[in-house]
Amino acid sequence: MNIHSGFTLRPGFAVRFVSTVFGTTLALLISSSALAADMAPQVKTAAVHAGLASQAADVKGVHTHLHHTLNCLVGPDGDDFDSDEMNPCGDMGKGAIPDNKDDDMKKKLEGAVEKANSGLDTDDYDEAKTAAMSVQKMLETK
Repeated sequence: MNIHSGFTLRPGFAVRFVSTVFGTTLALLISSSALAADMAPQVKTAAVHAGLASQAADVKGVHTHLHHTLNCLVGPDGDDFDSDEMNPCGDMGKGAIPDNKDDDMKKKLEGAVEKANSGLDTDDYDEAKTAAMSVQKMLETK
C-alpha cells in the first residue's frame, strides 16, 4: 500500500495496529473494572451486616454486626479491625477501604466507619440501631 508521501505500509499493518490498540484499551478497561469489582463485594457485605445490625433484637446484636461491618470496611490491617469478631469479607481482599483507589469513595467509606464507631460507642439500643441504619444507607448509596 503506497501513501502519497512515499511512505509504504506493509499489507495488513493497519489491521494489526488497530487490533493492538483496541486490545490494549480493552485490557486496561477490564483491569480497572476488575479492581473496582474487587471492592464492591466487600461494600455489599458490609451493607448487609449494617442491615443485620439495624434489625438486631438487642444492643449486643447491633454491636456484633457493626463489628462485622467495620471488619469488611477496614480489613485486617485497619485500626478499627476487631480480630475477636468475624470478618465476613476475609477472603474478598484487604478491606473495602484499602482496596479502593477512588479518593471520593474512600471518604464515603471512612464516613461509614465513623458512623459505625458511633453505634459501637453507645450502649443505648435506639442510638446504636439508628447508627446502623445510617451506615447501611451510606453503603447502599455509594
